[in-house]
Amino acid sequence: MEPREKAAQLPESPGAYLFKDAGGTVLYVGKARNLRSRVRSYFLESRWMDAKTGSLAREIADLETIVVGNEREALALEHNLIKKYRPKFNVLLRDDKTYPYIKFTAAEKYPRVYFTRKIKKDGSLYFGPYFPAGLARRILHFIHKRFMVPSCTVDLTRNHPRPCLQYYIKRCLGPCVAGFTTDEHYAEAARDARMFLEGRRHDLMKSLEERMTTAAEKELFEQAAAYRDLLRTLEDIEERQRIAAAQGDDTDVFAYYAEPPLVAANLFHLRGGRVVDRREFYWEDLEEFDPKEFVPSLLKQLYLEAEYLPKAIHVSEDFEERALLEETLTERAGHKLEICTPQRGSKRAFLDLVENNAKHSFEQRFRVLKPTSKAIGEALQSALNLLEEPKRIESFDISHIQGTDTVASMVVWENGRMKKSEYRKFIIRGDDGGGNGVLPRLNDDFSSMREAVTRRYRRLQEEKREMPSLILIDGGIGQLHAAAQALESLQIINQPVASIAKKEEVLFVLGQEDEPIVLERHSPVLHLIQQIRDETHRFAVTFHRQRRGKRQTQSVLNEIPGVGPKTAQKLLKEFGSVANIQRAGVEKLSAIISRKSAEKILAGLEHSNKQ
Repeated sequence: MEPREKAAQLPESPGAYLFKDAGGTVLYVGKARNLRSRVRSYFLESRWMDAKTGSLAREIADLETIVVGNEREALALEHNLIKKYRPKFNVLLRDDKTYPYIKFTAAEKYPRVYFTRKIKKDGSLYFGPYFPAGLARRILHFIHKRFMVPSCTVDLTRNHPRPCLQYYIKRCLGPCVAGFTTDEHYAEAARDARMFLEGRRHDLMKSLEERMTTAAEKELFEQAAAYRDLLRTLEDIEERQRIAAAQGDDTDVFAYYAEPPLVAANLFHLRGGRVVDRREFYWEDLEEFDPKEFVPSLLKQLYLEAEYLPKAIHVSEDFEERALLEETLTERAGHKLEICTPQRGSKRAFLDLVENNAKHSFEQRFRVLKPTSKAIGEALQSALNLLEEPKRIESFDISHIQGTDTVASMVVWENGRMKKSEYRKFIIRGDDGGGNGVLPRLNDDFSSMREAVTRRYRRLQEEKREMPSLILIDGGIGQLHAAAQALESLQIINQPVASIAKKEEVLFVLGQEDEPIVLERHSPVLHLIQQIRDETHRFAVTFHRQRRGKRQTQSVLNEIPGVGPKTAQKLLKEFGSVANIQRAGVEKLSAIISRKSAEKILAGLEHSNKQ
């Protein structure tokens, strides 16, 4: 049955509909109060004047509908189906920055805390969302400093010979090394951190008061003072939160700027009457841009599953589903939530400000204005979930042809620019990085990477120099793990390491390999990583060509009977290349070596050229 005929037989009930192409791929998902009326409208020739509807209708080969009890159920079903199928004709949320959470690994013997943007069913506890993202990082910093519960990738199921830097700067109790802490002490710190994250501040403060009193009675005055300082900090946090809560209602303000197919949007979060965060969204392929569809599509994707909902959402466009979405979100929030389009006064002025920011975001992303190095550094920290903003990146690549003349390169990016004075070259000798002298197999990039990384950071250890903020590896998960093995062999733990796969441009971060990072092609973070990766590759290939060219040149001269390495080196130093030696002729060569040797060399070169 043709889709047009199917549409005519649909019930006049609320539900969701899916349009499919000839291959069964879902093209578009929508919802309707009256399925028959809404779906039939797509096949009216009068609607084909709209370019998007016309393009969609021409591709529809089949349709499917799901009937539900009411329009609110249809709204929720539509959202879930869009998330599942990600159809090409729907407006899809593409976000460089999702809301951050703090992950507490409650299932581990030694629980740790992490900054994350994804919630998984892995037995861990997730707290958040936090905005701005900097708030989550400040909370993590507080937990590291006050409770000494770490965020690290160290394997705590076994003992290590020495701890990482975080232990020495008193931000970790050191459970990775035997004897540095006890299970009871660590469990107490983890319980305190968990109570803090759960918002049980009063319970935590009461517990700390009791421990402070007990420590004072036992004359453990240093320990009592530590509890006292922590109590004062918690009291200060409580007071500041009470002040912020009394300052005003929570509002989100959403606006966009479009030059189809390019669109940029901004979402500002106001909490307690103050701007606490801004999110940016970008699209590169919205050929047929319709604000009446764009705004509600984004709001549904942003808020229908959000952990926290504000009191009001201000948008620049009114839309047909506003009342329904407002009612649905009010029920989810447990308080009245208003969606409106301010027309005058301070609310309209702020909406205009957000629109101007959206235009500025558009210019920065699509007009290729150069962001500041600090902005890129912060974006890189956020994208890779790093604990600190990277100041120095050291990047590695391997170059060879079928396993011959294998070399490695290391380039340095520091404070926003490439630092060529600190580039390094490595001639791969065949040590696999574990120090056992095993020769690498043909084309074994992994063992070559292990060797280069081992040699670099063994040298840094010997010279007592700092490790970089981030080690970047040109390659996929295999190369990433090879670098990690090299660092572990040097007892370097908790070092940020990431890799970028060449073809897919997918980023992998050590310890988060199951969460590959895919950045939009216009992302400044991706541009920076590509720039560093490409420079590393260029440096490696150039060095490889130099090595191969030098070997091939010397081999031509050394193959001539009677010509030793010293004679070959003397001639190459004087004339620069084998071709120049051949062009020089007997007379010029005789000024450096004997005439008999000159004649023999020229004859040998001529014979070599004929072969």
